[in-house]
Amino acid sequence: MSDGAVSSGGRFGAGSRRRVARTEPDDGFEEAFDELFPRAVRLATRLLGDRTAAEDVAAEAMARAYARWPKVSGLPYRDGWVLKVATNLAIDRLRRRPPEVIPVPEGHFEEGVELRLALNAALLTLAPRQRQAVALRYLGGLSDREVALALGISLGSVKTHIHRGLNGLRARMGAGLEEVTPIAVDRIPFA
Repeated sequence: MSDGAVSSGGRFGAGSRRRVARTEPDDGFEEAFDELFPRAVRLATRLLGDRTAAEDVAAEAMARAYARWPKVSGLPYRDGWVLKVATNLAIDRLRRRPPEVIPVPEGHFEEGVELRLALNAALLTLAPRQRQAVALRYLGGLSDREVALALGISLGSVKTHIHRGLNGLRARMGAGLEEVTPIAVDRIPFA
């Protein structure tokens, strides 16, 4: 049997062959992994607040990228694709483990843990596209253009989703965060 072919007696019929996609070791995945895995871990850690769970999410995102590497490697938004997958996996984990909503008195966001819990709870209340756009932009560190490419939507739509998402976060988190600007979101203390 030739390399890359698999014999199957199942639904393909006895002795039939089908091609199995294989990636070569020199296809650039290792370099991309070295660059993207730490970014995916940081993003997932910001969302989950748990480094171990974040590493699991990042590893799963990279495994999914590897499984589709021939296609993903050629995308102009490859980084955004991987970080979007990591974001979605982290959000899925948060859904399975609903965050405890802790009412925090107005103006008492000094503790990073309290802020992270409140932010996670508020993120889960946003529409999926708003949540994805905000997470990729401010937690993943992508530009608006990279977010647009990753989500497959226009730049104007990204700006709208981010604007509405930030307004929703401010509304849900109270007056204590009214002064939060997009730049300040990057300075929110996360584990």
